Amino acid sequence: MPSLQTRYIFVTGGVTSSLGKGVISASVAKLLQARGFSVTIQKLDPYINVDPGTLNPYEHGECYVTEDGAETDLDLGHYERFLNQPTSQANNITTGRVYQSVIEKERRGDYLGKTVQIIPHITDEIKRRIKLLGSKGKFDLVITEIGGTVGDIESLPYIESLRQLKWELDGRVLVLHLTLVPFLNATGESKTKPTQHSVKMLLEEGVQPDILVLRTEKQLSRDLKKKVALFCNVNERSVIESRDVRTIYEVPLLMHEEHLDQIILEKLNLTSPGQINIRKWRDFVEKVKHPKKTVKIGLVGKYVELHDAYKSISESFIHAGAANNCRVEISWIHSEKLEEEDVAHELAGLQGILVAPGFGYRGIEGKISAIRYARENHIPFLGICLGMQCAVIEFGRHVLNLQRANSTEMDAKTPHPVIDLMEDQKEITEKGGTMRLGAYACRLKKNTLARSVYQTDLIQERHRHRYEFNNNYLQLYEEAGMKASGMNPDTGLAEIVELKGHKFFVGVQFHPEYHSTVIRPHPLFVHFVKAALE
Repeated sequence: MPSLQTRYIFVTGGVTSSLGKGVISASVAKLLQARGFSVTIQKLDPYINVDPGTLNPYEHGECYVTEDGAETDLDLGHYERFLNQPTSQANNITTGRVYQSVIEKERRGDYLGKTVQIIPHITDEIKRRIKLLGSKGKFDLVITEIGGTVGDIESLPYIESLRQLKWELDGRVLVLHLTLVPFLNATGESKTKPTQHSVKMLLEEGVQPDILVLRTEKQLSRDLKKKVALFCNVNERSVIESRDVRTIYEVPLLMHEEHLDQIILEKLNLTSPGQINIRKWRDFVEKVKHPKKTVKIGLVGKYVELHDAYKSISESFIHAGAANNCRVEISWIHSEKLEEEDVAHELAGLQGILVAPGFGYRGIEGKISAIRYARENHIPFLGICLGMQCAVIEFGRHVLNLQRANSTEMDAKTPHPVIDLMEDQKEITEKGGTMRLGAYACRLKKNTLARSVYQTDLIQERHRHRYEFNNNYLQLYEEAGMKASGMNPDTGLAEIVELKGHKFFVGVQFHPEYHSTVIRPHPLFVHFVKAALE
C-alpha cells in the first residue's frame, strides 16, 4: 500500500552541467522500486520556455513525448526506460509553465489585489506542482531533479522552494547533491575544491545536502571522502563515489554497491517492503557489456552532430541489441551531406538503415536517397515519423513515376502532395503544443509484417507530427506494393507502411522509441535489429 506520508528526494547538481543528474535520479528510483516502493520522478527545468517543444534539438537535445501528449525534457525518457512506467504532464515543470500559471491567476484576480512576487507566489506554485504527484496517494517516494547548476540565477526559485519544503515536510525531504571531482593529470590528483565551493553555494541558499554523489574518472580514496565529508557537513558514509562507466545502465548497480539506496532509507526513516531484486537488470547489463556479435546500422538524420537529439532511438538500439545478444554499432550519417552520387559509398557495409524523425526541408533529399538505396538493395529499413514520410515520397518518385511527389511541408505547390497537412492542423498558427501529440490507437492488418512483429491486432503508440499520408494516393501505392499495414481506427490515418517482397522495410508515423524500456524493448526495434543480423 502507498504510504500516506510520501517522501521527497531532491537531486541537485554543482560544478558543471551534464554530470548526469537524470541518470542518478533514475538509478535511485530504480533501486527503490526494486525494493518494493512505488516511485516516480519529475524534472524541474529552469528555462522560460513553456516546454521544449519549440526548442531546436541543438539547444536541448531530444524532445520527449509522454502518453498524455506532453512535450518534455529528454530526462523523462531515462525515467521511463529505467522504471518501465509512463510519465505524464505532471512530471516536467518549467519556469515558463510556472510563471504562466501565476500570471493567469493574477489576471483572474485570484490574489485579491496583492503584489505578486517571487516569494511567496512563484515559490508557492513551484511547491504545489512538486507535491502534486505525492498528493495523489500513488507513490511512496517522489524524486525531483532540479535542472541546471547550483548558482544559476534561473534555478534560485527552485532552490528556495526546496529550502521551504525541507522545513514544511520535516523529516520527509532528502537532498542529494551531485558534483564533479576532477582529476588533474599534471599533478596526478583528484581535486575536491570545486565540490566544496558547490556545497558552500548551496548552503548560502539555505540548503544543507544530506548525501553527496561525486562524479569521478578515478577511484576516490577514503581520505579524500573524509575530507569532503568534513568540509561539507555530511558524514563520511554519505559521500558516494560515482565512477565513469561503460553504459549508463551500470549506474544503479554501482550505486547499490555504494549502499546509496540503504543510506536513503535510513535518512528517511523507511523500512524496505522486501529484499532488493535487480537480477533482471544485472542480466541486461551483462548482455550490453558482453555481446556475442555486432551489427552496424546507419542512423540518417540532420542533427547527428548532437547524439542527444536522437537519445531515445540510440537507447532503443541498446535494448534491442541486448534482446538479440548483440551490440548495435550506430553509424551517424548527416542527411544534409548525403549526395545521390555518394550514397552507395557512404552507406556501404551497413546492415540496416534507420531514417530519423525531424522537421523542415533541410536534409530531406539525403534521407530520400538513403531510403532508395535501402529499398533497391534489400537492406533492412526503419523510417520514423518524417522517415516514414520520406519513404512514401521516395516510392512515389521512383516507383510510381510521380516525379515531383513531395510533402506540402517541403513544397506547398507540389502536383503530387503524397504527404499533406492533417485536416485538424490547417487552422492552427501557434507552434507550441499544437501538433498531434501523445498516444493514439493503431489497428494492424492481418498477414502483414507489422502484425507479426507486434503479435496483436490493436496497439497504442505516441505521436508528434502535423503531416500525414494523403489517403487520396493510398490505392495507387498499395497496388504498386507499398501497403498501409496499420491504420488509425477513428480517422483512417495510415500509421504504418511496409513493402511487399522486402525482408524488412517499415515506415511508422509514430515514435516507437518512446515506448522502449530495459525490461520491455520495443518489438519494432527488436525485429529490425534481428533482420539486420540476418
